Amino acid sequence: MTSDALHPVPRPRRLRGTAAVRDLVAETRLHARNLVLPLFVKEDLSDPRPIAAMPGVVQHSLASLRKAVREAADAGIGGVMLFAVPNRKDATGSQADRPDGILQRAIGEAVAEAGDALVVMSDLCLDEFTDHGHCGVLDAEGRVDNDATLERYAAMAVAQASAGVHMVGPSGMMDGQVAVIRAALDGAGFTDVSILAYTAKYASAFYGPFRDAVESELRGDRRTYQMDPANAAEAVRELRLDLAEGADLVMVKPAMAYLDVLRTVADRCDVPVAAYQVSGELAMVEAAAARGWLDRDRAIRETLTSIRRAGATVILTYWAAEVARELTA
Repeated sequence: MTSDALHPVPRPRRLRGTAAVRDLVAETRLHARNLVLPLFVKEDLSDPRPIAAMPGVVQHSLASLRKAVREAADAGIGGVMLFAVPNRKDATGSQADRPDGILQRAIGEAVAEAGDALVVMSDLCLDEFTDHGHCGVLDAEGRVDNDATLERYAAMAVAQASAGVHMVGPSGMMDGQVAVIRAALDGAGFTDVSILAYTAKYASAFYGPFRDAVESELRGDRRTYQMDPANAAEAVRELRLDLAEGADLVMVKPAMAYLDVLRTVADRCDVPVAAYQVSGELAMVEAAAARGWLDRDRAIRETLTSIRRAGATVILTYWAAEVARELTA
């Protein structure tokens, strides 16, 4: 008997030979319930309006929103995240917490359509509602006033909960936002409404198409409150604060350029971790696929798998319903 027979050479390719074998030993799996679909609704819109920079994504009317929520529930995804575009914007985002405001109406329609078939989430931020496009109230010098903004967030949280939302997503990166929102919700009797904290939200170039989607009128940039892309340890500090303040889930945004941060956050906390595959990530894949430069379906699946592999339990992606239908087919 030869030495090679006694000590056979390992051949990892044996586990790659067929689709059945590859599926059997796959270390990371996507599930429809891991996916959340962001949806935009615009006030007084009669028909869905395509968003040029985000192929396949639209601004919804309330009627088409209901249809999209029903299709999402039927596809088996875990949730929807609602963003709203009001007709009127002002310095304090006064439409953001009105009981009859477009976001509260959208929440009501989504909950009425889906019930508990999926989680109805809502963005809790002022940028869609302010005429200056910032995520908070500005002081006399034009800087975002952290504490004045928190007062607005508390009012928004109660308004969204009153409309029936299951989970709020504070995305403004204000110091102390989770604690203030938790106190407001609990004080108003909404102890069952959970908080998905945008814990590590970076000042990213990949948000560009999103700003078209919500018709943002941003003046300047958000670098004084969103995180510097150069920083990773800072995300751990933000994580500790959000967990101490009562976050039920935490978020890293964007996803693909921050997989290292996502992995670190996932390794250091005991609550579910979400990641947001943002508008610029969608736009890059769609634009390259439209030119024949890459295989669209494979690229979508590969990017989502990488986010899941890096530690995300929940993935917000504009391809959520499409991918979920493929996964459950």
